[in-house]
Amino acid sequence: MIKINIENYNVFTIFALLALIAGILFYISWGIRFGVWYDPGIYSITIVFVLSGILGILLTLYEKPEGAN
Repeated sequence: MIKINIENYNVFTIFALLALIAGILFYISWGIRFGVWYDPGIYSITIVFVLSGILGILLTLYEKPEGAN
């Protein structure tokens, strides 16, 4: 089972959180500004930011098992 420890946060966790927020804000601001909510180009940019943010947060907060090196 994967253990997440919130005490493991560092500067990389903050960058990942900023990437996640930037992706969500980019999608919302683009939709409000241009009135287009279903554009594949915007999805592709948003997915890069959001997935890198989610994976970055998970990887930085991951707690290694006791027996691992």
